[in-house]
Amino acid sequence: MRQRRAHDRGQVTIEFLGMTPLIIVTLVVVWQFVLVGYTFTLAGNAADEAVRAGTAAHRGERQAVCEQAGLDKLGDAWRSGATVSCSSSGYVTADVALEVPVLFPGTVNFPFTVRAHAGAVEEEDD
Repeated sequence: MRQRRAHDRGQVTIEFLGMTPLIIVTLVVVWQFVLVGYTFTLAGNAADEAVRAGTAAHRGERQAVCEQAGLDKLGDAWRSGATVSCSSSGYVTADVALEVPVLFPGTVNFPFTVRAHAGAVEEEDD
């Protein structure tokens, strides 16, 4: 019995080291999917905030108010490549485009843009 264990010495360590790259790659892929999902969430929220502010603003200042509200709650990593545009003709719409970061927000972005759209009925001026 004792002789048999001597041959298995270090087997668990070797198996763990062999699996380590697979574990790391799996974690990296999962993290990247989390960032993609979070970017979709941020884009949707930014579009909602922009259109909400745009409906309450006067026509002349609508684009500036809309853009500022859309960018307000975005972190620096997402704000750098973000675009917010609003339009209205009785119905205010906001379109937001965000770039998806690669692994670490604020470093490199994928050439993949997440887009969100929101709309609401324009409020009447007093």
